[in-house]
Amino acid sequence: MSVERKLRLALERAVELGERGVQIAAYVNGERVLSGAIGSMNDAGTPVTEDTLFPIFSVTKGLAATAVHIQAERGLLAYSEPVAKYWPEFGVHGKDSITVQDVLVHQAGLPQMPAGTSPEKLAHWDWCVRGLADLEPLFPRGKSAYASISYGWLLGEVVRRTDTAGRSFSDFIQQEIFDSLGIEDYHLGMGGRNHERVAQLYTAGGLRPQPSQYRSLAMPESITPGPIWNDPVFYDAVVPGAGGIANADSVAKFFGLLANKGKSNGNRLLSQARVMSFTEPRSNSNEHDEVLGQTPWVGVGGYWLGGPTPPAEPIIGTNPNVLASNGSGGSIGWADPDIGLSAAICHNRMFRINPPLPPEEHPFTDLGDLVRSLVS
Repeated sequence: MSVERKLRLALERAVELGERGVQIAAYVNGERVLSGAIGSMNDAGTPVTEDTLFPIFSVTKGLAATAVHIQAERGLLAYSEPVAKYWPEFGVHGKDSITVQDVLVHQAGLPQMPAGTSPEKLAHWDWCVRGLADLEPLFPRGKSAYASISYGWLLGEVVRRTDTAGRSFSDFIQQEIFDSLGIEDYHLGMGGRNHERVAQLYTAGGLRPQPSQYRSLAMPESITPGPIWNDPVFYDAVVPGAGGIANADSVAKFFGLLANKGKSNGNRLLSQARVMSFTEPRSNSNEHDEVLGQTPWVGVGGYWLGGPTPPAEPIIGTNPNVLASNGSGGSIGWADPDIGLSAAICHNRMFRINPPLPPEEHPFTDLGDLVRSLVS
């Protein structure tokens, strides 16, 4: 059976399991080897194409982590140093010892957003970072406390403070990552453009079957991922931990940087040794996270790792060297540096991801199997 036929059957299987619109793309050693789309992007039935854009939520965390690694590669920050060394205002209320590494791996004890967070406030970078700097930790440093949305600003402000060009975080991402890697359809703040290309979100229900008392602090109801993000105010806000808008091709191309061990589109942004170091699990890696209600299988670089399910996401495979970012509702991007593979799946029907769906219920199981078969 041809790859094209297998792809069509895998996409159709996703629709059978409830999906509305789905995109997939995969690259091997920088060359695109798979691309496809199926379904509709909105109530009007507009077909999903390879150019359709999707909110991808925490897949965006991979950008924030990578920006920090680029600054570390350049010697502009050190993971072991306190955040307050680079962002002095942060070092209050017992946060002076929290390191960049703690934030990278969700062990800073600071998962919550400031009081008064709203969709409109997300558009104001300075409001967000001032509010986060003034917070008191909810957990001791070193304890897993998933920073659902604050993650992006905590890391993004460190990047902004250490950028020798003094750029905004969104400009840093555009110039240092997107432009360097030749990525055109991954947006961190859309600036009022291309809204008509963004797919409408739907919720499958039961996204968080194990609710946490800390969940509403980390992700206030007014900004919880779901259909409320169909409001264009979210498209235009720079939300570096959960606000990316992209297509699968661009996300897969971004993860190609990790799949190819730090070099892509002719540009080396990270050393091979640094990229491979990210595959080491974080300290206390089996610790239950009270915010997520599960164990986040996260490496020292801030990316999720491959492995047995649970806790790993089943679609990316069991290779422990896989580096991934999965988003609320099921969008995902990943890289396997052992075989030069990067891939991404974007969609608009949000389903449960924690704990992960079992493979037989997961709409993307056949797609993940197909991607891995391309290089097996």
